[in-house]
Amino acid sequence: MQNLEAKFKLYDLELARKRAEALKYEFKATMIQRDTFFRVNHGKLKLREEEAGSWLISYGREDSIDLKLSNYQIVAVTPPDEMLAMMSDAIGVLATVRKTRQLLTRGNIRLHLDQVDGLGEFGEIEAVLGENGNLEDSRAAVEELLAALDVNRKNLIGASYYEMLRPLK
Repeated sequence: MQNLEAKFKLYDLELARKRAEALKYEFKATMIQRDTFFRVNHGKLKLREEEAGSWLISYGREDSIDLKLSNYQIVAVTPPDEMLAMMSDAIGVLATVRKTRQLLTRGNIRLHLDQVDGLGEFGEIEAVLGENGNLEDSRAAVEELLAALDVNRKNLIGASYYEMLRPLK
């Protein structure tokens, strides 16, 4: 699978939600998530746990602050506590990120409004490209949403939450 992604700092999640809803984005759910990131040689690997289930997610994306393409794979995992223990012992944990995520969608575009423990409020846009996804149509939809949220392209963030949480070396 492939996404076109953007991540950015927000200062008012409710205002962002209202602006997205004005563009016909539909609220789907609020999720409490715990992402545990593991040490790997290539890309990123995390175990995502939330009330609806648990998934092992492998992904790699361009090192870019601008809009970026991400390739990913997702596998459902049960029971997550046993997977967490096994992966922690085998390859080690880099970091754990806890967040509350509001999910809004329109077509193939997912907007995440995140309150990240220790970091604050952020937005993430994922245009799910799938087999028939049109990159240029998705890029236009992402640009439209960024403009509605008043996000300047120069303020996009290239790092993952766990990288922002790690102490500088």
